[in-house]
Amino acid sequence: MNERDSEQVAHSLIARGYEHVSCETDADVVLLNTCSVRDMAEQKALGKMGMLGRMAKSRPETVFGFLGCMAQARGAELLKEIPHLDLVVGTQKFHRVADYVDDVVARKRSVVGIADPGLNRMDDLRFSIVDVEEEVGSQSTIRDQSLAPKQATAFVSIMQGCNMHCTFCIVPRTRGAERSRTISEIASEVRALVARGVKEVTLLGQIVNLYGRHEFPSGAAVAGRGPSISPFVQLLEAVSAIDGLERLRFTSPHPIGFRDDLIDAFSRLPKLAEHVHLPLQSGSNRILKAMHRPYTAERYAQLVGKIRGARPGIAVTTDIIVGFPGETDSDYKATRDLVEHLQFDNAFVFRYSPRRETRAATMSDQVDESLKEARNQDLLGIINASTRRANEKLVGTRVEVLCEGPSKTNPARLMGRTRTNKVVVFEARENRIGKIFDVAIERANGFSLYGQPID
Repeated sequence: MNERDSEQVAHSLIARGYEHVSCETDADVVLLNTCSVRDMAEQKALGKMGMLGRMAKSRPETVFGFLGCMAQARGAELLKEIPHLDLVVGTQKFHRVADYVDDVVARKRSVVGIADPGLNRMDDLRFSIVDVEEEVGSQSTIRDQSLAPKQATAFVSIMQGCNMHCTFCIVPRTRGAERSRTISEIASEVRALVARGVKEVTLLGQIVNLYGRHEFPSGAAVAGRGPSISPFVQLLEAVSAIDGLERLRFTSPHPIGFRDDLIDAFSRLPKLAEHVHLPLQSGSNRILKAMHRPYTAERYAQLVGKIRGARPGIAVTTDIIVGFPGETDSDYKATRDLVEHLQFDNAFVFRYSPRRETRAATMSDQVDESLKEARNQDLLGIINASTRRANEKLVGTRVEVLCEGPSKTNPARLMGRTRTNKVVVFEARENRIGKIFDVAIERANGFSLYGQPID
């Protein structure tokens, strides 16, 4: 979601005539799009903006801004902490950023143009804008037409906000209540992307499979497919029907929204990629209840079994929090045992991080940081072993890969993803970006596969 929002802001600025620069010291505008899910993310953003203060002293006309979730949660108080900060723009105002940047740039340049050359007092150049108010209909999409024509993948936002109020999560405060775009609007955006060469689309939402539950009716009953078809499955059907689209993904769902009609979609929609990211959070029923996660570990395991039964070879990944308030050794063992039993293809493991204005932050029995870290490392060891086994099973096989571009670790190689979302790296003997082809897998490490393209 944050990647998509950053793309939106960049595209809106490019449309105004701005250009990307490779180094922040060459920039007229530096914007940090922030996350508030964990404290570490906020501290990194604050630290980065603090370091940019040195640049602000030598180039007072440069515009600096915070966008996104931390901006939404903290608002004007950020201006008090950071003297050179000019913009604080919340999660529902990304479409306003270009206007605000133009305004601040113009005013700063006007003052600098008449100011004494030795002027370094930032108070004289403080044209701060803070906008974190909710605005309905802020999900309009801006696509920069100068993007590479062989862009292989794209994110498409289908909804914003969350009504679940998990006790550890700040998202309902930073993203607001659930609100969904129409199927026709989303399908139109996907068709435009496909016309530009995009072959894979990922549908985004805070709880993506609860899409449209308040705005749109369920579909009529279809023989053999349950009593009704949810708005989300209706959306999957509409997007899957778009000519030229090769792959369809979505993230992130919630176990309670994973109904039989969605499981059935994996068995009948061939464009729906064989990968589900399904957050678990904890394997302890007591902790799940304290988290306000309305399912049990047993129900979660049954759901994973149904998903795997619907599409052979499907990859299942997850999110897990260790060290939630009150988590005992027994609670952690329940999580550990469930993870070993389910054998995920991969997982993101997080140490619980208190978020202000969430119920969990004020709970008693906060877990010591050293114990959180020990559990985190222990669980990572289990996940890494499971990931390695899943990858090693593919050595000696052929897998379908969509090439996305150069490898992040070696620009001389290209990388792509399998339908199960596994990274494959191969030699860049010819330009294959945006193409789909088979790769013979020769070896695997913990997180990536390596092989040779087959023509």
